[in-house]
Amino acid sequence: MLTWQADDGRGLEGTRLLLGTGGFRALGRMVRVGAGGEFTASYRLIVGEDGRLARLSVTSATAEKERHLTLNRTDDGVWLVDTGAASGGTRGDFAGALDVDLAYSPMFNSLPIRRLGLHRKPGEHVVPMVFVSLPDLEMQVVEQVYRTVSVLDDESGHALVEFRWGDFSAELVVDADGVVSSYPGLARRLSPGVTPAAG
Repeated sequence: MLTWQADDGRGLEGTRLLLGTGGFRALGRMVRVGAGGEFTASYRLIVGEDGRLARLSVTSATAEKERHLTLNRTDDGVWLVDTGAASGGTRGDFAGALDVDLAYSPMFNSLPIRRLGLHRKPGEHVVPMVFVSLPDLEMQVVEQVYRTVSVLDDESGHALVEFRWGDFSAELVVDADGVVSSYPGLARRLSPGVTPAAG
């Protein structure tokens, strides 16, 4: 069980993470409050042993509306998108993207880091990404850059990976499994027994 607290004190994310050799499964829930409104979101994430996203299901809820999104990526790189609309699902290649970035979630930055092994060996990659906004679950293809700053240090148990998107950049602290521990400006992982700070 992993828990992140938003740096602004206005959000939490909790995830049950089941790690495999290369893939993993995650079941998570997020809660956000603030000037932009309040929402909750839950997700189920399946990443194959090749490190590529296989399935993501997200549900978000505000006081006014509940929304659903399911993404399945086939072996031949086609994405199947289902929003629960009466018109049915759609298909697309999303510019060859292999990963999804869910707004407000440091868990999802772990996908390309683990897949590319950036916490264990130096590298820099421009990554096409399906970005999913919250709470509206709108999708867009974006380019993000991930670059190893320092590989896993046995003493600290952490690596540093720089994340860039447009003019924004941050150095992500990553644990031995390639999972983000700290994303400055977004969230940091709480240690067991730590009480979340008041907002």
